[in-house]
Amino acid sequence: MAKGILGKKLGMTQVFNAAGRLIPVTVVEAGPCMVVQKKTEDKEGYSAVQLGFGEKKAKRTSQPMKGHFSKAGVGPLRFVQEIRISPEEADQYQVGEAVNVSMFKEGEIVDVVGTSKGKGFAGVIKRYNFHRGPMGHGSMYHRRPGSLGAAGPARVFRGRRMPGRLGGHRVTVQGLEIIKVDPEKNLLLIKGAVPGRNGAFVQVNNSVKVKN
Repeated sequence: MAKGILGKKLGMTQVFNAAGRLIPVTVVEAGPCMVVQKKTEDKEGYSAVQLGFGEKKAKRTSQPMKGHFSKAGVGPLRFVQEIRISPEEADQYQVGEAVNVSMFKEGEIVDVVGTSKGKGFAGVIKRYNFHRGPMGHGSMYHRRPGSLGAAGPARVFRGRRMPGRLGGHRVTVQGLEIIKVDPEKNLLLIKGAVPGRNGAFVQVNNSVKVKN
């Protein structure tokens, strides 16, 4: 079953499992999410469900989005994403209803999608793990990128690794295990680290590589 939920990364902590082993986990406030729209192959060309998470002030919502939310019978929401589903699974979702963490269970393997931390402008050593040049013996070439290619073309080819903005990209971390599910507090404890800063929005999907 294709399933997913939206949430907010709260931070990291540690928990002990049944064997007494200490496990680092990321705490995610997942849901409740509202079903805003259902997309079908007949109308949109593919099958998906659109979820919304996090309350948003009406004055900060555009008029088209206000109409979109009111059509679904829900209030303005901050984070809206689509979850791909099969046509047979569409009946499990109803527009205007809530989706919570009870769809997941402990031990399940998931993929987490988020926006990585932005680190600003960075050089090639920090950005791509380049080696530095000699630091002594009169060398004046320490942290620069080195050769940019042959002299013949007289230009820099597309894709050359150079200094630039680091982070702030959409990142997917696959194969993370759910350590604990807390439906009362809408929390997921996921083993390891997930993309983004504390307070950032994330999307938790069932694993595309591991069949639960």
